[in-house]
Amino acid sequence: MNPILSSGPLGMPWATMDPFLFCVHHVDGYPQGNGQYGPATPLSGRNIGQDFANVDGWNMYHGQQIPGFPGHPHRGFETVTIVRRGLIDHADSLGAAARFGAGDVQWLTAGRGIVHSEMFPLLKTDADNPLELFQIWLNLPARSKMVEPHFTMLWSEDVPRQVVADAAGARTDVLCVAGQLAELKPLAPPPDSWAAADDSDVAIWVITMEPGAEWLLPPTRGAQTRRALYYFDGDGATIGGQSIAARSANDLRTDAPLLLKNGAKPAQFLVLQGRPIGERVVQAGPFVMNSEQEIRQAHADYQQTGFGGWPWPDMAPVHGDDPTRFARHVGGRVERREN
Repeated sequence: MNPILSSGPLGMPWATMDPFLFCVHHVDGYPQGNGQYGPATPLSGRNIGQDFANVDGWNMYHGQQIPGFPGHPHRGFETVTIVRRGLIDHADSLGAAARFGAGDVQWLTAGRGIVHSEMFPLLKTDADNPLELFQIWLNLPARSKMVEPHFTMLWSEDVPRQVVADAAGARTDVLCVAGQLAELKPLAPPPDSWAAADDSDVAIWVITMEPGAEWLLPPTRGAQTRRALYYFDGDGATIGGQSIAARSANDLRTDAPLLLKNGAKPAQFLVLQGRPIGERVVQAGPFVMNSEQEIRQAHADYQQTGFGGWPWPDMAPVHGDDPTRFARHVGGRVERREN
């Protein structure tokens, strides 16, 4: 049987399947900083506030002087942000703050509502400031749509990974953000996440393969689980003996192990899998609920309460010159990680 149920090119954003809502891979070759956390180059010709055209290989996104995403609301789902290069400054309506990068993962349960900003400060003034990240939206079931927001940091030093060599010595490196992989257990997701349910079978794995490497993708635990394999870097890979196109999204069979074999160049993949929630999805921008009435209520609640207000001096706060990664949680607990 064909191991690939369906396949298509990677778009912007990447196509996802229940329980996932959204996946985007940001790669920005930011230049030197100007000493005020923005790019040391003119911004003329860019659509500031809506800059997604990738002029010169980078975007300002919704940022005005500093690239990123100033304060915006969410309700009814979770964001999982995996930063592979560069730094993100987080601030939110609960008063939590963080600077994270270099493999760190932020997992944010929006629940009943939160406002947060995600800014990309360009700290280096004498060198370029490249940024690479995944942002993944994971849906919440109806029972968890209105839980209290929850902010979690998974530091790169703690996120488990599997590094294995095949018979020829070629290595495969699997970063395990969610979902048990053989004996490798991931860090705990937020308590109300769909990933925290015993039978959700949610997995988020980032796979890096050396040329010619072979790795056995295990079957899923549940018959209903769906799995997407995103082949975003490389050329000439096969899965279960079937060729897969470079820069493609592939819906895979999940009932048997599948041999993933790389071609002659280094390759990278993202795996998103999970048992579907199977509920109606009604989305209006940053709100994801189960009915139109709930969407109307989300807009009304945000207009009335601001989901807790905004305790920061502006909508695009950054956290100074010190590159040290940190997280300041609601209640005042602070974590710090040296770079």
